[in-house]
Amino acid sequence: MKVCVIGTGYVGLVAGTCFAEYGNDVICVDKDAKKIENLRNGIIPIYEPGLSELVLNNAKEQRLKFTTSLSDGVQASDFVFIAVGTPTLADGSADLSMVYGVAKEVGLAMNGYKIVVDKSTVPVGTADGVKKVLSENTKHPFDVVSNPEFLKEGAAIEDFMKPERVVIGADSDKALDLMAELYSPFVLNGNPILRMSLRSAELTKYACNAFLATKISFSNEIANLCDAVGANYEDVRKGMGTDSRIGRQFLYAGIGYGGSCFPKDVQALIKTSQESGSPVRIIEMVEEVNESQKTILLSKILKHYNTEDLSGKTFGIWGLAFKPGTDDMREAPSIPLILELHKRGAKIQAFDPVAKETSEYYFKGKVEYKENPYEAIKGADALLLVTEWREFREPDFTKIKSLLTSPVIFDGRNQYKPKNMEKLGFSYYSIGTR
Repeated sequence: MKVCVIGTGYVGLVAGTCFAEYGNDVICVDKDAKKIENLRNGIIPIYEPGLSELVLNNAKEQRLKFTTSLSDGVQASDFVFIAVGTPTLADGSADLSMVYGVAKEVGLAMNGYKIVVDKSTVPVGTADGVKKVLSENTKHPFDVVSNPEFLKEGAAIEDFMKPERVVIGADSDKALDLMAELYSPFVLNGNPILRMSLRSAELTKYACNAFLATKISFSNEIANLCDAVGANYEDVRKGMGTDSRIGRQFLYAGIGYGGSCFPKDVQALIKTSQESGSPVRIIEMVEEVNESQKTILLSKILKHYNTEDLSGKTFGIWGLAFKPGTDDMREAPSIPLILELHKRGAKIQAFDPVAKETSEYYFKGKVEYKENPYEAIKGADALLLVTEWREFREPDFTKIKSLLTSPVIFDGRNQYKPKNMEKLGFSYYSIGTR
């Protein structure tokens, strides 16, 4: 099939590449000429395991092409996926200007029947708006589809290639059938293609992310309570996770969630619910809890040193990205933590395997970057583990102790066992474990 994907960000590039991998002819469109030039030269704008190899291979086989010409992409394709950004506005709502702007251009470029697919995460009712814009700018027939993505950064290729389910919202049987045909190679294992209305598909995406964000914030609240009452969250987590009604996933305590999806989608759902007159009060609290959790390590640091002034202190940071497996810094818990430490006079030495370049925008000279984790803690007063990269799971604790000026670890991801740390002579602070 012939597919056009507009937007070569995280979602668009992964989707376009995976469609090409299954034999479709794919044209990826972006208005950023430099990005398109880089993609044509095999330079990938994001870090995602396995993506670079797939892009290079499919481009070589001429199944995957890149262009700045939206009209060329639209006219050569049957499916047009809109995968542009929907950033959060000051009031928490999603900025749909790029979605509607692209929809107008698509309408003007159409040369026959097209299935126009909202792949970007958009609020309920956006598909209706896209229909209106298209109708105002073309006389050609079209159908609009909502096809939300469910990709985890760091595992996006696997998620797209082997989806647990594919959600397709449309009010046209023809569009539903053609979309099901497009996705059929991805669900040969029997996982379902779920057909539903446009608005149900739009809300499904937000409901999923909001529920997972709720599990994370609930876990963090219980872990904080464990700290207060002397319980061990690891035991509590296992007790909850082995209940089949709850499940094990998203119960790990830490310093809050970040990234491009959960924070943005939670805020957008809050805004939508308020505007509809049916506020989702639980989600409002989820957002509040997560923001406060991002600086929970700061509270532990200030309590340990018994001061608000951290002048003269040096902290070694392990991990900057919002999660392992990505260089994405959007809403990363490391940002408010490091900015608050710097504000209080602390010096920051940091290491992240892939997020150095993407993090520089947020810290602007406030961080001294190191080439490996041990360099980051050399001469530091304490180690702060912020992102749980695999290489941090079993470090050389004897070496850590020799490099730090004092044996102190603040673990924001509960990677180590408190009793082991105590035996090794560390002052060890985690989130709810003992």
